[in-house]
Amino acid sequence: MEGYKQAGILSPVIAFISILLAVSTHSWFSFEKNAISDLGRVGLEYNYILNYGLILSGLFGLVFAYGLIKSQKRVLGRLGSFIFAAGIFSLLLIGVFPEGTPPHLSVSLGFFLLSGFGMLLKGIDDLKEKREFGIFTIILFSLGWILAVWALKTFKGVAIAELIGAIAVSIWVYSIIFWRDGFK
Repeated sequence: MEGYKQAGILSPVIAFISILLAVSTHSWFSFEKNAISDLGRVGLEYNYILNYGLILSGLFGLVFAYGLIKSQKRVLGRLGSFIFAAGIFSLLLIGVFPEGTPPHLSVSLGFFLLSGFGMLLKGIDDLKEKREFGIFTIILFSLGWILAVWALKTFKGVAIAELIGAIAVSIWVYSIIFWRDGFK
């Protein structure tokens, strides 16, 4: 299971590095006024920094999610892990279908909705055997959504809400790897 864990460690690192590099390349970008996807839009110079980073992050994330699915014993845990994996696949598709392509909005929403609800279902399943981790997951999911909705209402752009969602997913992935060893 070490390969699944290593992939899970690398996936968020790659995503956040590509976001930071893309932000540093485009001085016009504002977290308060833009979407992160603005950095990868069709026709933008250096859009590949974000898009290739999200594709690579998604590939590593899928390896992690596959290991998570394989490790589940109950139907709800497998279902939650599968939905989470679909969300991670949507992350990969954000890079394939950047802003300015018809599928972009759907795959972008897919990342946040599917990964979030996959986490929630897995957290509910974890209440049966790993109660503390299940509670942690449900609180993380709830706090992430509350803060993301607040950000959507507070700022003109969606980048801060997107970052909140991505950070919540990353915290959850690292918690599975380091806190409770989710592959056992």
